[in-house]
Amino acid sequence: MNANLKGAAFMVLAGICFALANAVTWTVTYKMGFKAQSDAFWQYAIATVFSAPFIWRNGLASMKTRHPVLHLVRILLSVLGVQAFTQAFASGMAPWHVIALVMTSPFFVMFGAALLLGENVGLNRWIAAVIGFAGAMILLRPWESGFTLATLLPIAAAVTWGGASLITKRLTKDEPQTSITMWLLVLLTPVNLLFSLQAGFELPSGNILWLLLLGGAIMYFAQHFLTLAYASADAAYVQPFDDLKLFSNILVSWVVLSFAPDMTYWPGIVMVFAGSAYLLWSERGRATSVALA
Repeated sequence: MNANLKGAAFMVLAGICFALANAVTWTVTYKMGFKAQSDAFWQYAIATVFSAPFIWRNGLASMKTRHPVLHLVRILLSVLGVQAFTQAFASGMAPWHVIALVMTSPFFVMFGAALLLGENVGLNRWIAAVIGFAGAMILLRPWESGFTLATLLPIAAAVTWGGASLITKRLTKDEPQTSITMWLLVLLTPVNLLFSLQAGFELPSGNILWLLLLGGAIMYFAQHFLTLAYASADAAYVQPFDDLKLFSNILVSWVVLSFAPDMTYWPGIVMVFAGSAYLLWSERGRATSVALA
């Protein structure tokens, strides 16, 4: 198989696995009443166990850094994003709805890069942002009487993860990728534990335990497919296929959880997808032009 096609296939498989993991989280938190904070802790604790060979191989010495504060702020923002993301599922929002709103994160990264990193925001970025945010408003529907603050949880996740992405971008200038990854793997679970303890720590048992183990295993495969995607082809080529996770979540929500978006939501879904896809496509072209200059 062509390397690019292989990378695209692995990215699509990663999206399907992430969608299945989201369905597990929705079931455990919303349907079975397990606390979202405890779900976030156990989900990442299980993922850390799967990552143990990587942590052992690189050792804590690889965490040596000149920017400990930036690493800690990045981890805090990542955890806040995880907490908001998980609590969105616990509130009863459908996985596809949560993912569609979280997909506004690249637009917040765009604004942050312009304000904090001094990057130039071209017309293509503004067009993408306007399309994406218009779609988000259709999904949020703040003009309806049924609008609740819980609906903003995915947006909170998008903002905090966007902030974490900006810090990651800054760290990659003079920090090795191994160090950046190790800080996250080692500290993400302990910080999630603090949130779980504050909310009332829960031990999983019975079906919840089995579902959490299943979710952890699915998340491992999702990360594995993601790694294979980037190893098989250029990131600029495979990244647009990551947006297909929105449709993976719609499909899983329909097939596994027995509900799908009604027709009034589809314009918003299409606009968020189009804005994100256009931003990725135009940035890919921009990067190619820079490389050829």
